[in-house]
Amino acid sequence: MIKKISMVWMVLIVGLATAIGQKINIPRVIADAETQTRLMLTEILKAKNNSPSLVSPHVLKKGKLELVPSGGWTSGFFPGELWYLYELTGKKTWESEARKFTANIEKEKFNDGTNDMGFKIYCSFGNGYRLTNDAHYKDVIIQSAKTLATRFNPKAGVIRSWDSYKNKWDYPVNIDNMMNLEILFEATKLKGDSSFYNIAVSHANQTLKNHFRPDFSSYHVVDYDTITSQVIKKTTHQGYCDQSAWARGQAWGLYGYVMCYRETRNKAYLQQAEHIASFILHNPNMPPDLVPFWDLDAPHVTDEPRDASAAAITASALYELSTYGKSNKKYKLTADKIIKSLTDNYRSPLGQNKGFILLHSTGSKPSNSEIDVPIIYADYYFLESLLRKKKLDAGKKLLN
Repeated sequence: MIKKISMVWMVLIVGLATAIGQKINIPRVIADAETQTRLMLTEILKAKNNSPSLVSPHVLKKGKLELVPSGGWTSGFFPGELWYLYELTGKKTWESEARKFTANIEKEKFNDGTNDMGFKIYCSFGNGYRLTNDAHYKDVIIQSAKTLATRFNPKAGVIRSWDSYKNKWDYPVNIDNMMNLEILFEATKLKGDSSFYNIAVSHANQTLKNHFRPDFSSYHVVDYDTITSQVIKKTTHQGYCDQSAWARGQAWGLYGYVMCYRETRNKAYLQQAEHIASFILHNPNMPPDLVPFWDLDAPHVTDEPRDASAAAITASALYELSTYGKSNKKYKLTADKIIKSLTDNYRSPLGQNKGFILLHSTGSKPSNSEIDVPIIYADYYFLESLLRKKKLDAGKKLLN
């Protein structure tokens, strides 16, 4: 089995040689992202339409830019994108815009009706604190972690995802929730309170135990009985069916366990990340350009829409995974191929699509919502991947 996997990797690496022979012009891609984001800033003002509660761009539907209020789960991605542009360019204008859009969602630090604290607060205030050491941002991160911790059920050992859908689940936990653990790890480092760390580890352990199939693909939603702590059922909300591999869900799991290994050095998390990466990259329904169909098990899959956001998330995770271990160059080579595919074939023409950077993402196919459209989190993880690639290419530390 080991020899078979090794041979697959060898074939993949040889195939990558030609693809990455033509290197990505990172300065040009960053400059193009700046051009698009300037357009986005203009379009946001138009799209607000005298609605001050709308604070961040989310998606482009039928040519219309849709914004979300601070409570929307995607509200933190555009502020985070602005912080990444500041980090990539050093231009104070991007810092100024990042501060403005970050401030727009500060009240979410007290919102205990959602599990998406990491997406909202860590992508915005977390990046802001990392780059500026602003003491106020530190306070927001800690308060947000306290709020998120209230959604933890000690009996089940996991953080509740949605409060809605009560007719469908008792205590739902989605794979996306792995992405919200980073803010808990950060709060322990900032405050010295290990309770946040312990909650994150418990959630990661229970998810590892209950969310994954023998082939290391992931269920989307696991429903828990909070009295017995037992799993009631394993289902999906955004995948093709309960047993299928929803592409973005697989990417969330990969990214989440790479991050958990970074924060804990628990080798079980590293092994899990490697297993998930193998499932994604060796999947027979993965297209040659490594930008997946929205669900890898959908029928007639080659006719299904792609999900550029899943590819961008996967690439970012693989860049970090490549830094753990001496023989992990294969992960960086693969991430390079994904980013080259996105750069060459999935970017918006300059001056179009209201300023979005990437095209061809899929939000929720089962809900017939946001299919084959630009979505803000695809742009966020694309820029994060570019930043990580730039650092690795320069021989610098990935995380500071």
